[in-house]
Amino acid sequence: MKKRMVPFVFIILLTVLIAFIAKFLLSDTNPKIVVVLDGLETEYSKTVKAGIEKGVADFNMDGKVIAPDSYSASKQNAILEDVLKQKPDALIITPIEPSVTIPVLTEYEKRKIPVLMLNKDAQWKDQTLFIGTDHLELGKMAGAILSSLLYPGDQVVFMVDSKTDSAVNDRIKGAKEVLESVDIEVMIEQLESDKTAHMSSEMSNMIQTHPTIKGLFATNDIIALDALKVIEEKGLHIPVIGTDGTMGMLQAVEKETLSITLSQNPFDMGYLSVEKALKASKGEHVEQKIDSGVDIVTTSNAKSRIDFLAKNVLR
Repeated sequence: MKKRMVPFVFIILLTVLIAFIAKFLLSDTNPKIVVVLDGLETEYSKTVKAGIEKGVADFNMDGKVIAPDSYSASKQNAILEDVLKQKPDALIITPIEPSVTIPVLTEYEKRKIPVLMLNKDAQWKDQTLFIGTDHLELGKMAGAILSSLLYPGDQVVFMVDSKTDSAVNDRIKGAKEVLESVDIEVMIEQLESDKTAHMSSEMSNMIQTHPTIKGLFATNDIIALDALKVIEEKGLHIPVIGTDGTMGMLQAVEKETLSITLSQNPFDMGYLSVEKALKASKGEHVEQKIDSGVDIVTTSNAKSRIDFLAKNVLR
């Protein structure tokens, strides 16, 4: 009596079906993380997001990145309350106003959901960790660079967009400390407008008000680029130090419009936050604080950074 042979096509279909079911079950058990940023409209935040998405893909996680449609702590809290209902395995957040946000984050702690601070340290006793820039050290590096380009008695202006943001205040403190230690005079000008409106006119007014300034430290690259534009238009030669390493500043260094600037590492920051969130979601030990570093950008490394942003962020 001949044995009946299982049709070859049936075997193939059965194999595909088993693989599909296995993939479905696996995806359903992947750790789920949610990242709530303070915004998604700037090049800096887009770079953070790109790093997060690369980490999610590399570590086979279920993740998403969201942010309020305006810089509002109340809107961010509303998002956090909604995310809590989704029961994520970990939360990564850049808090807009930590004091306003912590009461909502307490609910995550009650449910044993790890909360990782990204780019801004809330200094909340129950946070899992902080990963981001040491802003005081960034300020000291900016002060050291400017002091190397100037002389005792010279005047420097700091252009800032906030005096209530802890990161900005740390940058100011660090830079001021270094510059004043070598007898360079520091003046602080706060922009009255938002980060985009009328900034060039404010820069022009500032230069007219301080015609003898020899250097400028901007607490973000948006300000730095506007300042650089006005300085070029007026035919002046004033070094401008930025903080973010955005494409415009990198290109200015590559073209030797600037000799040097500073760059944070937002891509690495985002990627590492996902790696640590995965470990925390499994109950593994993670460091309480991770410094993602600040790099000095000159003509020798500007091109490689430009190529990286072009390939991985600004596609």
